[in-house]
Parts: sequence; structure tokens; C-alpha cells
Amino acid sequence: MSKNGLTPVRTALPNGVVVLVQSTKTQPAVAINFAMVSGSVCDSADHIGIANFVAHVIDRGTSSRSAEALAEAFDNRGLSFAVRASRHRMILACNCLTDDFEMVLELVADIAQHPSFPDREVGKRRVEIETAIRRDADSSAEAADDLVRALIYGELHPYGRRVSGTLDSLGRIDRTALIDFHRIRCVPKGATLTIAGDVNPSAVTDTVSRLFGDWSSDPPVPVSLPPVPEANGRRRAVRQLPGKVQADIAYGFTGVARSDPRYHGFRIMNNVLGQFGLGGRLGNTIRERQGMAYYVFSGLEANIGPGPLIVRAGVSPANVDRAIASIDDEVGKMGADGVTDQELTDAKQFLVGSIPRMLETNAMIATFLQNSEQFDLGMDYDARLPGLFEAVTLDDVCDAAESLLAPDRASIAIAGPIDEDVEGAVSP
Repeated sequence: MSKNGLTPVRTALPNGVVVLVQSTKTQPAVAINFAMVSGSVCDSADHIGIANFVAHVIDRGTSSRSAEALAEAFDNRGLSFAVRASRHRMILACNCLTDDFEMVLELVADIAQHPSFPDREVGKRRVEIETAIRRDADSSAEAADDLVRALIYGELHPYGRRVSGTLDSLGRIDRTALIDFHRIRCVPKGATLTIAGDVNPSAVTDTVSRLFGDWSSDPPVPVSLPPVPEANGRRRAVRQLPGKVQADIAYGFTGVARSDPRYHGFRIMNNVLGQFGLGGRLGNTIRERQGMAYYVFSGLEANIGPGPLIVRAGVSPANVDRAIASIDDEVGKMGADGVTDQELTDAKQFLVGSIPRMLETNAMIATFLQNSEQFDLGMDYDARLPGLFEAVTLDDVCDAAESLLAPDRASIAIAGPIDEDVEGAVSP
């Protein structure tokens, strides 16, 4: 990596796999990030959660290796290997020593291309996912998050559903459905293999071509996101979870897509509002000055489609209405009046200063480059990013706040030990 930023070598294989290789010499180790276009947006209406299910089973055996053989191969070398499904991607991620790189990459290629989905492993992973779904349903923070996304996006939009699905939808997914999903959705076209570490880019490209070059499939069926329902008014839902000590609030709006030219202005606006966690306007007012929240912060999730901006807070059940009123006040003031020159300066300084921390490890570099490819940001995005933040004007941020932050359009979800007579309350 040069002092001027990342210098990845990009290669596109004939079958559609894009290979990004960033050579670093900080340690004799390599991070591998293999992402396929097969996230939860690809779930069918009858099989919500199937992408997540595939991610849980895909590494539990291949046509040439048993689950035990794969586990032994990773464990014997102390490797960290994980598979997860996000909204738009299924990602296989691994860290290994340089000496083990080719062997590990061969395992990743085998897992991605030739999973066997053994019946026994399907059953074991089904139980694990069911346990996780029940655990999250009993978490007031997770329940509030689920509710607010459903309010914002509705039942027909994949952003309004849990990536893991529900107990009911999980029960309809069998081994055949998993195999079919992998065959149709886990394909080379659009996949990105990102490698960062102590490697020679030319040698890596040759190895990748050998391991992934013969992989073929039918073209993937395009997935289009439905339009996000327009927020014509304020919406509220409550999930009663008796026995909890804390109530959790999720207060959200539809934000922007990652490709939106206003994105960096929205990032700065969110930073001022509450990205600092204990800082920002929300933290300074609701937690520090009013002493009302255990935590309060805001997060902007820009994605292929318009992701949400969600304010999250944990409060005493007795303070729910007061906390929501305080969030209304801070959101309303920023929407009407924008931000100050000093807030703009401070936010820019914070965000620009955080860029090096985004690239501290090989794994972080691999993820950064994968995101740059996914959102078509360019391979020099890390070098351009400070300038993109610096170019944001006060008007840009104020326009972002005005377009988004309106309490009368907010979707509000509350979960916890809430009285049953609260308007909008729903059972778990």
C-alpha cells in the first residue's frame, strides 16, 4: 500500500468474477473476502430467510469434503472463517497466514462452488437459526429495530424483513430449496473476490483463475427492489416484552441509496445528529443534559436502495414518551434550522480522521475494497474520500436535514415492558 492510499490490482474473469488484490507487507497474513450477489433481497415470498439459511450451511460439506474435513482444515491452522448473508450479498470471509493462502483459497472456492448441504447439517443449522430468531424476538432492541423497519418499508419490501426470516418461513425451507437457491443465486456473475495481505498480485491472479475460472452457471435472474412506501404521516408500533428492565426505541425515516450524489452530505448530517454515540446533538441533549437515556445514537444505512436513518435509544419504561418528545425536538430543530458552521467543521474533521481507522487491518481493507466495487465507487475511493467530505457545503447538509428530518413523518417503534393499553401495542 502506497502512502497515497490503496493500489489494488483489478481483474475480471470471463465468467464474471471480479478479483481485487491489495498487497500489504505489514504482517505475513492474508484476508480473503468472497462476496456473491445472493443476499436476502433474493429471498422469495415463500422462503424468507433462505439466503441466511444457505449462508449457515454452505460451509458444512462439499462434494469432495465432509463437514468434519472442512472443520479440521480450518481448525488445524487456527483460521478464522465466517459466512454471512446481508441484504444484497453472501460473504465468505477468512484470515490466514501467507503460507496457507493457496490452500485456504482452494477451500473457499470449493465451498462457494460445490456445497453438498448434507441433511444432518441442514437440521443442525436449522435449530441454530431458530434459536437465534427466538433470542432476537426476546431482545427489546432487536424487536424495536424489526418493528421500525416494517413500519418504514412495509411487508412487500425486503428491507422491511429480517435477513434471518421467521420461524414460520424457516419451516418451509427444505434441503431441495437450499440447493435450488445456491444453483440459481450463488453464481460467478457479479461475484467479487477481494484479497488483501502479504501476496504477489500476479501470482494471486493466476491462482484465482485456476480455482474460479471454470465456474459457470446460467445468468442470474435480475432482482429489482419495489418502491419504498411514501411516509405520509407519523406511525407508531409497540411490542410488549414483560419482565424487561429497559425499553428500547427505534425512530426512523427512509434515507438515501449509496449511489445518491447527496450521500456524503447525509453522512455529515447523521454525524451531527448522533453518530458519536455519546455525543452529537442527541447524546448531548438526551443522555448528558437530561440524563434520560442509557444510550442514544443515530445510524445511516445507505445501500443499493434507500436504506433507513434510525435513531436508537434505551430508556426506563417511565421515560419512553419524554424520550420520544426529546428526539422529536432535536430532529425537528435540525430539519428546520440545519446545522451550524462549527458542527459542519467538527463532523468533517471526525469523518476524515476516521478513514485511516477503516483500513487498519487486512480484513478491513478487503471489506473496504469489496464495498467500493459493489457500489462502483472506484479503486481510488479511499484517496478521494477526504475531498468528497471536504466538498460538502453547509447548504448541502441543511438541504439533507430539511428533506429527511420531519417528526410528523417519523416511524416510531417501542419494545419492552410497556403497558398493554398503549396505543399501537402488538404482542410478540
